[in-house]
Amino acid sequence: MKKDLIDLFSRLIKYDTTSNPKSKEFPSTESQVFYSDVLVAELMRIGLKDISIDRYSYVTATLPGNIDGPSIGFISHMDTSPDCSGYEISPIIIENYDGSDIIRKGPTLSSKDFSSLNNYIGKTIICSDGTTLLGADDKAGITEIITALKYLIDNPDVLHPTIKIAFTPDEEIGAGVDYFNVENFNCDYAYTIDGGEVGEISYENFNAARAKISIKGRSVHPGSAKDLMINASLIACEFNSMLPKIIPSNTDGYEGFFHLTSIDGNVENASLDYIIRDFDKNNFLEKKHIIKNIVKTLNQKYGNDVVTLNMYDEYYNMSEIIKKNKKIVDIAVQAIKDAGVEPKISPIRGGTDGARLSYMGLPCPNIFTGGHNFHGPFEYICVESMEKAVQTIINIATLSSNK
Repeated sequence: MKKDLIDLFSRLIKYDTTSNPKSKEFPSTESQVFYSDVLVAELMRIGLKDISIDRYSYVTATLPGNIDGPSIGFISHMDTSPDCSGYEISPIIIENYDGSDIIRKGPTLSSKDFSSLNNYIGKTIICSDGTTLLGADDKAGITEIITALKYLIDNPDVLHPTIKIAFTPDEEIGAGVDYFNVENFNCDYAYTIDGGEVGEISYENFNAARAKISIKGRSVHPGSAKDLMINASLIACEFNSMLPKIIPSNTDGYEGFFHLTSIDGNVENASLDYIIRDFDKNNFLEKKHIIKNIVKTLNQKYGNDVVTLNMYDEYYNMSEIIKKNKKIVDIAVQAIKDAGVEPKISPIRGGTDGARLSYMGLPCPNIFTGGHNFHGPFEYICVESMEKAVQTIINIATLSSNK
C-alpha cells in the first residue's frame, strides 16, 4: 500500500488547484474544473462505475454495499489554500527520516522549529521543495479515500454498506458546499477526511463570521487640513486599536479571536477585513457585538456613514448537530483504535465542509489525514500516517455494517 499511496499522492499534487477568494465564479478557478476530470479518471481506474461531475464540478461516486447498513460518505476537497502558491509543486520524499534538518530550495524544514517532526523519525516524510505548499490539505484526503475504496473493490469479501464519496471545490475559501446537493448524495452520515496529525478526530469547530469595514475619509491639502481632513487610514488604525488583543498568535484550544486578514488605505479611503472565530455561541455573538459598537462609536466621533460595516456569518460549530448523532463519532473512535492508533479528540480551530454539511442535514465529523503545517511552505505529511488514515476509512466502513 505504501508505494501506491506515494505514487497516487505525488500524481495528484502535481495539479495546481488553488482557489481564488476574489472570484465571482464557482468553482473559483478553472484549474479545479479541469481537476475534477482528473479525479474522475482516477475513480474509473480503480473500478468505480457510478461516477459523476455536476455543473459545479462536484465529483461523486458510489460503491454499492455487500451487506445491509446505513449509507456512509467520505468527503475531501480538491482546492488548495490561496495563502501560498500551489503551482508546480515539487515533492521531496525522505525515507527513514533521521530527525535532521531538511534542506530545500525554499526555507529549511527543521525539527527545531517544528517539533512534531521528531514523532516521525524512522518513517517516510513528504514535503515540498519549500517554494510552494505541499497540497496535503486536502489531496492527502483524496488519496486516502481512493486508496481505501480500491482496497474494498479488490477485496469483495470485506463486508461494508453502500459507500458514497464526494470531492468538493473551493473549501479553502469557505464556499465548498455552496451548491452541494445533500439529498442527491443520499447518505445517512459522512466523514470529511481533512484533518491533521495521525489519530485526530474532530466534531467541534469555530463559529465563524467575516467583517468587512469600509472607511470614507476627506482628503484636503495637509497644509490647510486643520479641522477639515478626515484621514481614512488613521481611522482604520484606530479601529484596530479598539479591538481586544485576542488574535490568532496568542490563542489556542477553545479560545476565539479577531483576525485582521487585510488592510488597505489612503487618506480618502481605507478598508479592513476581519474573520471572527469562537467555539462558544455566546462569545461569538459578543465578538460581533464589539465590532458593531466600534463602528457606532467611530461614526459618532467622525460623522455618520464614515465607517460602514458588512458582516456576515460563514459557518457554525457542528458539535450541536454531532452530539445528537454521537454514534458516528463512536464508530470513528473505534475505527482509529482498530488501526492501532490512539484517538485524539480535538477541536478544529477552523472549519471544514463537514461543519456546513452538518447543518444541511448530513452529520459529518472530521478525520485525520496525517498532515502538518497546512497552508504554507512548511507543510509535510508522514506516509505511515496516511496508511493509518486508509485503514481507518476501511474500518469505519466495516464497523458501520454492524450498526
